[in-house]
Order: sequence, then structure tokens, then C-alpha cells
Amino acid sequence: MHGRPRKATKPEDTAASAAKAAKLRDLQAQLLHQHNHRIYTSEALSASSKLLDMNPEIYTAWNYRKLALQHNLNEVTDPEIVKSAIKDELRVVEMALRRNPKSYGAWYHRKWVLSRGLAPVDFEREFQLLDQLLKADARNFHGWSYRRFVAKLKNVSEEEELKFTMDMINTNFSNYSAWHNRSVLLSWLLKQKAQGFDSKEDILTEEYELVRQALFTDPSDQSGWFYHLWLLDQTASPDELFLISSWPVPGSDLVLSMNDKADGYMLFPTSNFSLCYFFDKRTFPIILYFNQAVKGVSSSTVTTNSVFVANENLIWRPLLTTSSREAHCWVTYLNVPDVNPSNLKAYSVEISLGHSEGIVSSNGSCYKYPVQFEFTIKLNNNNLEQFNVESRQELFGWNYDDVCHPPEIPDINSFDQLKISEDHVAEGSKDKQWHLETLSNEINLFKELSEENCKFVNLTLARLLVAHDAMVSHGASLMQKRIHSEEVLKLYEEVIKLDPSHKRYYEDERSLVLMSQVTSDKEFLMKHTWHFSKLTSSSFHNHACLQLSGLSLSRIGFVEHLLWVQMLDLSHNNLRTIAGLEALQLLVCLNLSYNQISSFTALEPLKLLDSLRVLDVSFNEIGAHPIDTTRFLCMSPLSHTLDVKLKIDQFQKGDIKVGDHWEAILLFKDLRLTQLDVRGNAVANERFGILLTEVLPTLNWLNGERAR
Repeated sequence: MHGRPRKATKPEDTAASAAKAAKLRDLQAQLLHQHNHRIYTSEALSASSKLLDMNPEIYTAWNYRKLALQHNLNEVTDPEIVKSAIKDELRVVEMALRRNPKSYGAWYHRKWVLSRGLAPVDFEREFQLLDQLLKADARNFHGWSYRRFVAKLKNVSEEEELKFTMDMINTNFSNYSAWHNRSVLLSWLLKQKAQGFDSKEDILTEEYELVRQALFTDPSDQSGWFYHLWLLDQTASPDELFLISSWPVPGSDLVLSMNDKADGYMLFPTSNFSLCYFFDKRTFPIILYFNQAVKGVSSSTVTTNSVFVANENLIWRPLLTTSSREAHCWVTYLNVPDVNPSNLKAYSVEISLGHSEGIVSSNGSCYKYPVQFEFTIKLNNNNLEQFNVESRQELFGWNYDDVCHPPEIPDINSFDQLKISEDHVAEGSKDKQWHLETLSNEINLFKELSEENCKFVNLTLARLLVAHDAMVSHGASLMQKRIHSEEVLKLYEEVIKLDPSHKRYYEDERSLVLMSQVTSDKEFLMKHTWHFSKLTSSSFHNHACLQLSGLSLSRIGFVEHLLWVQMLDLSHNNLRTIAGLEALQLLVCLNLSYNQISSFTALEPLKLLDSLRVLDVSFNEIGAHPIDTTRFLCMSPLSHTLDVKLKIDQFQKGDIKVGDHWEAILLFKDLRLTQLDVRGNAVANERFGILLTEVLPTLNWLNGERAR
């Protein structure tokens, strides 16, 4: 193991292993027989205890003993008999823990026995057992979890347990589990505002002083650094739940023009008719983006007043690919009615939330700041001459020299920024001074230590600078430059050199800084934004394009600033995931070529983009890796029925196995792409192209050539 040469096996060791295996098989056979026939005699229980002593990880044996205990004590009234049976059960657990102190089954069984309340708990015995265990291994997280269980069972106060963590930390600063348990206890005490813990600022200040002692004692030990990261999260993460972005832009005036040549319409901002949104369906989205993942967004918590649809008929859905109902981004759709050509009228759409309870974040915070904003829509059924629906069927190319020029968009910095009212900013800034002062003090402290070339020092300094910039810009109505971005980028470059084994994590953090730099600063955003002109031969006239190619991005972030984006170029980066793009509900064209995407399941967020028509995933690594680590994100045909109608008889028998490409089928069957490029991937070949044309009946162009 881990490069160590194996020792030659002695004949006597081989014989002993064979005898042990034979005994184990015999005991397992007995267990299954007794379990199936519900035999709960003392002899049967003795055999199961011997089996668990040899291998504590046999869950069937633990389940058998639960059933046996319930059966044997079902009608017993003698407390001594019950006490003896419980004592025997706990003894079996102790035998198993001596064999494996980190046995999940054994620890869970002990909790189950005590939680039944069949006999008084010998708490002195339980704490003695824990003391012995933590002396042998102070970082055994099972032991710490069990201690929390026993302390709660005995009604030991959190304050007393907090003192115990301090004793363990003083004994050994490197006790990560003690630091973690301390964070769990403090989180609960601060949330409940227990006596002596009502001032979060005072408590965290003391904790910063405590952890500094550990960091200065041994800067190379990671335990204190993880606790410092928890403190930073408590300091920098806002407790308040805010709506931070939306589309359409609050206060915007839009002109909606129907098109007779397609079942759709065009949407123009009245301030800039050179910018156009085209929707194939007779609906358009309303998007809300919160600073935390939330649940409970519905017509009862968000009120939409408009002539287009009754509020109670609107269905809000979270934009996420998992089964969870918590998401940062939520969307609903307004229906577009038929328009009288002689009736050109502006209609107001009002959105309000926070006037009733129900929107709750993943950490339990409730949305409590009322927000109300509106935008207007002017209906017009006059077809605009410069828009040619048929041109959208032409082959589109990402050629900036020929078809793009810098945008003439006067108010790009307010595309999707929700103007939080001054009252909300003031409310969120009441205790902002302490947070900024604390971050500044920590920054000055770690800048003095950064010359030691310690990866933890540089990493923590980078995190502090990022948190400081985010807090300074929190609540700002205009885009504000992150003043420490360049310094943070240099720090991550240095950390990558110091700790190359965790390079991918540092690259992801660096990517978030780059995304923040580009999207939060008007100068940077203008530099990366292009406008597809009506004067060109582009099949997507008057579309805004954000070009983020060649930035070495490995992760996407700050999409709340990009809800307006229709065309996004992320080519020539290091992306392995596209999580976050599901929020870009206006996205029509997406370029992911020349990245490191290794599977179709990594493209799962695309299934939530109804407007997506052009996709380029050429020259990635799809099909090159035999093990797809992202498959758990995608529904498997092993548990779901494929409803894609494929003309299997068109394939030569044995040439293509549809079962080998279920990820691609489940992805593309929900898309309405007109153009797709998969060249340069290991999976791409002629037969796979045939499969794609069958799965995508809307496809006109495949790999730069006519698909049909």
C-alpha cells in the first residue's frame, strides 16, 4: 500500500487466514439461517457476537441483534432482566469497537440501544469509554459524534461541552475534531443567542485570538487553519437573505414585437433598439437570483401583478439539476397574448416579495426585507425588417474579426443589477464596521507572515482579501472594482507552486476571482462584451455576446451578473464543469470548445436552458475517460425509462450500442439545438453523429456540415 513493498507471505500465515475465512463463512451461514427463521436463542446471539467480533462491518448481524433484542424483551417486565440484556448488547458493541474503533455499524447500534430507553443509562461508564477512545485517537470523529449524542441524552449544557473542547485543544492544538466540535457548539449557541453568547462580535473576536495561538505555534498544522476558515465564513458571509439580481431589469421598458414567420416574438429595450431578445415560445421568463440558496419561492410568497396572467397561475421553479428544492435562481414564465395592431399600449408588470413569510435559505434564514420593482412591456405586432427568422437556420461561426464589433450599449452596468433600496443597505450595514475592521486586522497580520512561503498563510490571505472586497461592494448599486483582485491572483499562483497536489482546487478559487473581476467591473465587462450587428451576415442579429475565452477558467461563478447574456464564449479554458450556467435563461449560443469537459453528464445544466440553439463542445475530453465521475448527476436508465424514439433499424447491426450513449441521449433529448459541434472528442465518430441526428430532430448543422 502507498508504494510499500509487500512482505512475502509465510505458510503458517496463509493457513491461519484460510482457517479464519472458513470460520467467518460458517458464522455468516449460521446468521442468515437464524435471521431467516427468526431464531433468537442465546446460542444464536452468541454466534452473531462472535461474527461481529471478527468483522464489525456486517450490517445484517447488527440488524439481526436489533430484532432479537426487541423480540426477547417484548413481554419482559423484570427490570433486572432488561438491564442484563442491555448490558450484554453494549458489551458486544465494545468488542466490535476494539476490533475497529471507526465501525459505523457498531456506533450506530450503540446509539440505537441507548435511545430505546429500556434501562437507565450508565453515563459514567459511557464517558469513561469515550475518554479511553479519545486518548487512543483524539481525532476519531465517531467518538466525537457519540459524545454529542450522550451529552444531549444526559442534558449536558453546550457551555460545558465547549469547555471540554478547550481542554482537548490545550492538550493538543492539532486536534482537528476538537476544533470542529467547537465550531458546531458555537454555531448553535450563537444561533440561539444563549446567555453569554448574545454578542456574536465579542465571541468571534475571542475565537480569533484563540486560533492565532495555534497558528503561530505550528503554522504547518492544518487543524487551526480550518477553524480560521470557519471563523472567516462567520465574519464574511451575510446572515441576511437578499434578492441580488433579476431579469427583466427593474425599471426597464421593453417593446415586444410579434413575428408572423415563427411561433415566437422579439423583445427590445426601448433605450437600445440595437439589442434584441428572440424567444421561440409565446412566453418570456422572469428570473430572481438570491444571495443564498432558498426554498419556498411560489405565487404565495412572490406576487406578480400583470394583465398577462393571474398571479396564482404562475409556477416558480428552481434552476438546479438535483432533486433538492433549494436554489439561488428561480424562474417563472409570462404568457404573451395576441396583440391588436391598432392598440399600441404599455403594460406594467410588478414583482413584490418579502411581504409574507415562506422564503427560507439553506441555513434557516428567512427572507424579511420587502422588495417591489416593476418593468413595462409595450406590445407591437409590427414585424421588424432587420430581423430574418430564416437566417437563424444558417451556420453560425464565432468569428470576431468578421462579424463583431464593440458594443454601443449605454447602460451595460445595470443590465441585471437589482437596486437594493437604501433601507436594506443600511439594515445590512449596521454591524458592517466590525466585520471590515476584523478582516483588515487579519489581512495585516497575515501579510506579515506571507514572507514565510507557507501555503496556509498565502491561501488564508487570499481568502481574506476576497472576503474584504466582497463586503466593501455589498449593497453597491453600481459595479465596483475589486481592488485586491490582482494581488489575490498572484497569491493563488504562488499557492499552486507551493502545493501542486491541490492544484485543481486553487485553480477553481482563482477562476472565481477572475469571474468576479470581469463581471463586477464595468471597464473589464466592456472589454469582454461584443455586439452581433445587424449589418453582418450573422444568423443572430442584435445579440449581446460575452467573450471569456482564454482566461484559464476552471469554474464559473458570479452568474448573477450575467442574466442578460445571450451569447457566451468560454472556449480555450480549463472548464471541467459548467455548473451555474443554468441561471442564464436567455442564452442562445454557447461555445465550450477546447476545454476539459470529460463527459456529457458534466453538461447537465444545459437541460434547463430552453432558449439554447447553438452549442460547441468540440475538442474536449468526452469519451476519453473510462470512469465518469459526474455520472451521479445524471438520471440513469437503470432506474428510469428512456422515452426517446430512435430508428434503430437505420443503424448497421452491431455498429452502435445505444446503451453505451445513454448520457448523451438523456442530455440532448431535452434540447432544441439547431447547431452542434462535437468534433475532437473521443466519442465523436460517424455512427455517433447518426445517433445525434436521431435524438435531435431540430438539428440543422452537425460538426460544421448540414445534418439533414
